[in-house]
Amino acid sequence: MGHPDNPTMTIAAIVLYLLLLSHQTVSEEQVQRYVIGEKGENTTLQCLDLPDNMSSVLHYWTKDGAVVADHNLSNPSEHVSILNNGSLRISGLLDTDEGLYTCECQTMNGSSLQTHSKIQLKIAGGPTSISLNIRPATLLKNGTLFVNENSDVYFYCSSESYPSQNLTWTVENLAQDNPDRASGNKSSLEFSISKILPQDQGMYTCTSQNTLSMTTVNKSQELLVYYAPERNPECRWEVGNEPSDVLFICTWYKGYPVPTLSWHEVYAESVIAKGPTINSTVQETERLEIHVNRYILHDKEEVKCTGHHVTGVERSCSFKLEIPFPLGDPLVTALEGSNITLSCSETKALPAAKTVWKKMDDVINNTMKYILSDNGPTYKLTIINVTKDDAGIYYCYSENPLGARELEVILNVKTSAGNGGAVVGVFVSILVMMTGIVVGVTVYSKRDRICIGKYVFILHYNIFFSSHLDDDRGDILSLVDSDEEEIFNYSVPQLPPLTNGHATTLVEIHRIPSIDHDDNADSTEHTGQAHPDQTEAAHQSADG
Repeated sequence: MGHPDNPTMTIAAIVLYLLLLSHQTVSEEQVQRYVIGEKGENTTLQCLDLPDNMSSVLHYWTKDGAVVADHNLSNPSEHVSILNNGSLRISGLLDTDEGLYTCECQTMNGSSLQTHSKIQLKIAGGPTSISLNIRPATLLKNGTLFVNENSDVYFYCSSESYPSQNLTWTVENLAQDNPDRASGNKSSLEFSISKILPQDQGMYTCTSQNTLSMTTVNKSQELLVYYAPERNPECRWEVGNEPSDVLFICTWYKGYPVPTLSWHEVYAESVIAKGPTINSTVQETERLEIHVNRYILHDKEEVKCTGHHVTGVERSCSFKLEIPFPLGDPLVTALEGSNITLSCSETKALPAAKTVWKKMDDVINNTMKYILSDNGPTYKLTIINVTKDDAGIYYCYSENPLGARELEVILNVKTSAGNGGAVVGVFVSILVMMTGIVVGVTVYSKRDRICIGKYVFILHYNIFFSSHLDDDRGDILSLVDSDEEEIFNYSVPQLPPLTNGHATTLVEIHRIPSIDHDDNADSTEHTGQAHPDQTEAAHQSADG
């Protein structure tokens, strides 16, 4: 091998390159048409501009300069053959069949050889084996896939194509009709959606197109996005035509697909009613109604509606049943001829109770005599121009599907005379109170003549006026000491005469020594007797 810097070798290489380039240029210029054949299919290459006398012409087909078919071949190939009109038929195209085909014609005597056609045959394969995969997704019985809201979803598509292909994802959004596309020319294409939303559901299509033959193949997959309602179910009730019947209503809207609902007792866990179950893509129900009566309901019982969604979300609502309990004043008094209003309230019943007023067993309706008022939980009965006949027992009667209870209200009716006796009683009470006040004030003003202690006083008072009685007489006060056995008489000197001529008071005090004083035995012998000297002194003082 010569040195790379040898001038001779360099010149030879350049000449060879120019010859090849010239031959290629000539070949490109001589190509009359292109034919694209599908791999595995059959194709026919036609020899153009043939002479009129076809019987005197021999045909030769060459591929890239090598003879591939002529009429002189003793064993014609099933893969390549020449037809009567000189066309070349190729059965079951292979990748190796691709090349430049030339049709040459020669007379029977071999005098002349002419080239009539140059055809470039290209082989295209596919797209085939197209597949797509969406994960993570759940397959339904009808072939539809679904994913849960806010999940990350990956889309994958692949196919086989020769010599190349273009892959495209098309999302036909059922809600917005606004397709999003992802495309590429490799053997596979993948994209993802982070936290998929309900508006992302639709028909997803993967398209593969052969870049040579422009053959297009599609494969589609419907994808649903499931989501549970954001809010909890709502429980409510409606009282039926009969107070013993009630309609329980449970609703859970704005979810896809709709959920399965069921009514059951909280503690017993026994199912009262249940909605339809999932069956393929059959919709369940967003509203479940059941009719129940008091035979299966109990006071203080809690009933609950539970909603199950295919996404795994479970929520519920409930309420506690309560029998009615009307409240009010059980005793009412009215004045004859006046108007009186009986009132009761019922706030505990659930389901809500129907409340009416009764007298005996008769329901009271609106008349000129009775006026009924239903203001929320308060129920009023106004009786116009009350008479003695209106007195009696009235009932505030409340009933719901759990049962009935009533409030007994007794109405007493009084006449105007009875009211006068009450006024007299009030007047007498005031008079007694005023008398007590006067006596109290009088006693307080005479407090200097009253002694309070351990003595018992016997007061003899005689007030003499100068015009009728002798001035020498006076009042005598006898004071008895219950704790003493001795009696002492004390002379009270007469006070100086008053200006009005009245005599003064003479007080006589008798002291009774106590029997508990053992050391004064001598004194007990003289109980009830006054000392002569003391008595005399007292009289002298009184006379003076």
